[in-house]
Amino acid sequence: MAELLLALLAGIWLLGVWMRIYQQARFYQIEEYMSGRYLRWVLARRGRLLPARSIAAWILGLAIGGLLAQAPASAVPQIIALIAAVVAVYPARELEMKKKIAMTARMKRLLVSAGALSAIVFAALHNAVSAFAPMDMNLLSSVATSSLGLALFILTPVWLATGNLLAQPLESLLRRRYLRRAAVTLEKLQPKVIGITGSYGKTTTKNFLRDILSARFRAYATPKSYNTLMGISLAINRDLADDYRSEYFISEMGAYVEGEIDRICQLTPPDIAIVTEIGPQHLERFGTLDKVKEAKYEIVRNLPPDGVAVLNWDNPYVREMAAAGYPNTILTVSRELNVEAARAQGVAWIASDIRETLAGLTFRVAHLASGEEAQIGTRILGEHNVTNLLLCIAVAHCEGVPLRDIALRIGSLQPAESRLAQEKTAAGITIINDAYSANPKGVVSALKVLGLHEHGARLLVTPGMIELGNLQDEENHKLGLLAAQHATDIILIGKEQTQPIARAIRSTSFDLSRLRVVETLTESIDWYQQNLKAGDTVLFLNDLPDTY
Repeated sequence: MAELLLALLAGIWLLGVWMRIYQQARFYQIEEYMSGRYLRWVLARRGRLLPARSIAAWILGLAIGGLLAQAPASAVPQIIALIAAVVAVYPARELEMKKKIAMTARMKRLLVSAGALSAIVFAALHNAVSAFAPMDMNLLSSVATSSLGLALFILTPVWLATGNLLAQPLESLLRRRYLRRAAVTLEKLQPKVIGITGSYGKTTTKNFLRDILSARFRAYATPKSYNTLMGISLAINRDLADDYRSEYFISEMGAYVEGEIDRICQLTPPDIAIVTEIGPQHLERFGTLDKVKEAKYEIVRNLPPDGVAVLNWDNPYVREMAAAGYPNTILTVSRELNVEAARAQGVAWIASDIRETLAGLTFRVAHLASGEEAQIGTRILGEHNVTNLLLCIAVAHCEGVPLRDIALRIGSLQPAESRLAQEKTAAGITIINDAYSANPKGVVSALKVLGLHEHGARLLVTPGMIELGNLQDEENHKLGLLAAQHATDIILIGKEQTQPIARAIRSTSFDLSRLRVVETLTESIDWYQQNLKAGDTVLFLNDLPDTY
């Protein structure tokens, strides 16, 4: 009986370890299987590493078992330990789950390796401990098994990181095969490659350019925000392996570390490179904006001498890229300079007379070298999108699309998913969905759009901006000041990370009875559905991943 209870106790703890591995693997996946980032997330809050309920159940179980132990052979300590173990390992309820675990082949391999490793270590240590706590000493054996179980339960991050490390040789082999397959496909296809990078604006610009070029060419763009080496190769292998008709391959290129864009360019060497913006997005990963600039400049450096660089002159860091003078053809665009200043600076394209209404954007575009001009009208919102459109206009015109055709095509563009996309609910409430991400420039544009809704309540729902390094508090403070100007009601999601926003709002004359702080997006949705009416507007600004 004692041996059976002890085996059951060990089994419960091991099952708990496996359940926690599964729970934590979702966050490991969100952090893109990068152990350093995942472990930093785990260590950022004590409760992620040391679950309070599990530790409390372990302590109480041992204490009660010890008090009720009548004799060395009594089974009471083991029964109490069993109950405590069940309480300790029972999975905690998730407050909100925005992104479920994706059971990819890689995730399955990670779960198997981490689960097997934890089981092997548990079995080896349990056998070793049993030698010092004989089976007939039930209290000692319960203490030993429960303590070992808790230790391995807490060490779940170690099993994931070590399991990932053990799987690396196989992952590297599979990655190389996958990349070779993508390279062979591109070699057969021989498309003209347009690479797009920047701190923000990449996906929007990519989608705009694809739709504009499609007026005359067959253009393929990597889907959604597939902007990593493996994401791009996945898109190639999945979408292009049996279709060799694409004339243009538009590749969004992201970077979290230096050298990442270089590696993407080895797979998809660009003929044309676009740089949208350099800003503090992901600054905490790079440290300085100069390092961000160097990482993004890799796309220009990988152009051939006869390639084309299309650059946003209005951004000082991108302007430095233009000043480097490579490649031979550099096209710069500006929505800030007038004609005289643009000519003096050698800027190729400018936008003037920019106007924004709830119907969309209008502006005048001019090609200074040829004198061509066109009036642009689009349903796209957000003044920052004028720059994105200018970059697309410069590329399309360079590739032979007449300006009048470009203007017509822009008139039918739709906003990218979750990027200032507007819709009206059945209840007559306007939803402005800008939840994909948030950056300092985009925030300004989004709040201006909210302010355009002059009738009814204007509700801002936001968790603020993240990954801005030492500029994060400052930029979120600015967000708070702008929010107080343009919103009549504000809901902040997450008390901790929104403190700079709340402080800024409180420093203004904003009616604080209309400021709310909640913990989940669901709470904010429930509030607006209960309190807003037809004619009111809601702006969802950014949506943080589950790791926040």
